[in-house]
Amino acid sequence: MHTNPYNTDLDRNPANHQPLTPLTFLERAASVFPDHTAIVHGTLRRNYAEFYARSRQMASALARHGIGRGDTVSALLPNTPAMLECHYGVPMSGAVLHSINTRLDASVIAFQLDHALSRVVIVDREFMPLIQDALALATVSPVIIQYDDAMFTGPVTQTDATDYEAFLASGDPAFDWLMPLDEWDAISINYTSGTTGDPKGVVSHHRGAYLLAQGNALTTSMAKHAVYLWTLPMFHCNGWCFPWTLSAIIGTHVCLRQVRAEPIWAALADEGVTHLCGAPIVMSLMISAPAHEKRKLDHTVQFFTAAAPPPEKLLADMKTAGFDVTHLYGLTETYGPAVVNDWHEDWSDLPAEEQAALKSRQGVRYLPLEGLEVMDPDTMVPVPYDGKTMGEVMFRGNVVMKGYFRNPKATQEAFAGGWFHSGDLGVRHPDGYIQLKDRSKDIIISGGENISSIEVEEALYRHPAVAIAAVVAMPHDKWGETPCAFVELSAGETVDAAALTLWCKGQLAPYKVPGHFVFMPIPRTSTGKIQKFLLRDQARNMRKAATAG
Repeated sequence: MHTNPYNTDLDRNPANHQPLTPLTFLERAASVFPDHTAIVHGTLRRNYAEFYARSRQMASALARHGIGRGDTVSALLPNTPAMLECHYGVPMSGAVLHSINTRLDASVIAFQLDHALSRVVIVDREFMPLIQDALALATVSPVIIQYDDAMFTGPVTQTDATDYEAFLASGDPAFDWLMPLDEWDAISINYTSGTTGDPKGVVSHHRGAYLLAQGNALTTSMAKHAVYLWTLPMFHCNGWCFPWTLSAIIGTHVCLRQVRAEPIWAALADEGVTHLCGAPIVMSLMISAPAHEKRKLDHTVQFFTAAAPPPEKLLADMKTAGFDVTHLYGLTETYGPAVVNDWHEDWSDLPAEEQAALKSRQGVRYLPLEGLEVMDPDTMVPVPYDGKTMGEVMFRGNVVMKGYFRNPKATQEAFAGGWFHSGDLGVRHPDGYIQLKDRSKDIIISGGENISSIEVEEALYRHPAVAIAAVVAMPHDKWGETPCAFVELSAGETVDAAALTLWCKGQLAPYKVPGHFVFMPIPRTSTGKIQKFLLRDQARNMRKAATAG
């Protein structure tokens, strides 16, 4: 047997091998550029030395509360400095960060807290009533730390929760924080939208976060000291790893508590924002703003979007306003975007309609992603590069999750055949670029939020007058997509759209409530399976007719 001579007496040791972790990005930024502005939030300006010290204080304070390796610390926060500090301070203590979607209802949050075995919850005072409702349903009894954001002007709920600043003050700003023992150690857990039953906890590791954070900088051509505006929620896949990316390039985070047109335009102009991410609805919000809120920009801003492709007119309006829009694609299981629509210079010479068609494609793999394929999930054979043959989009590489927390069955299914099965259906064009064509789980993406058609259908089925319900995506100019519900009533029952809207509002988060109801016999196969493709076509046609009218 042949022996590789290079594998002899050349072992790993602390001098030549360290676990990869994005936490080191902040340490380096603070040591090399301590006075550079790291965070902007209203009138607050915080430099990298302060950012690093406060993150270490958080890690120290958590350690003093008995939090250590493998413990879960949850965060229910908007895009504020505290959320950035959580992305460093929590894993610096050895714990795992659990970022909670602030738009969820109490029952879903309660499930996540219990499933993640949460020991601490850091919550913005705006969401204190929500977390109290969730804890009333949960089994765990975590320590509650309340963050009082100066930019919040709403009502205050009186609680006996520990004050965030007092909590940090109890920690040591020079704390000798914990490196991961292994780069495979978990850094975060994020929950999927729960398309088939309960949400699944996606576990990410330090290595993947390190690689995707750097991949973001390379993919988005972020120069040193770039300025990033937080319109993308940080609870979405840890802000697509951008909380860590900005430290790598010693950039500036411009926090935005609420996504509103006026502060977006003000930040773009006054702070010199170079990059931002968001769903197409953020673009629509900006473009449709009153003239007095808009600002003339003296530089081109890079805008990265995911979800449904933006309409051609919106892309044209964004270009006129000074933005270069790039389409990304990924999932929670891939740390956020792992596919980019890399633009070719000669495409810019094509007619606007052709450019829009090219921009609607999801694209090619990120640099840190080793494998991207569209395959037949049964045979695991790649589909032809013909732009027509559909298959399932699959991923392989270091920026794919560890697996689903406490769910080995779902993990094994997701990794069948040595690839991560996305559940998304798409085609591969002759140039290798992929394009999504459908979602095997009938996900509806509204304003960048995933909505499970099954969850909405279950809410409708609970109404006594509903016999059969089928929910599909209907195109929407503002939100990209909204749920459209097709309803077949039980014999002798009557109910109208207004009544079902009110019913759903009592069952679902507001953004999940269908915007349109159609009462009709539901088309089914001979075996009783609902033919959703027919309903999707009908919803699209209804939307076209309404727009034309």
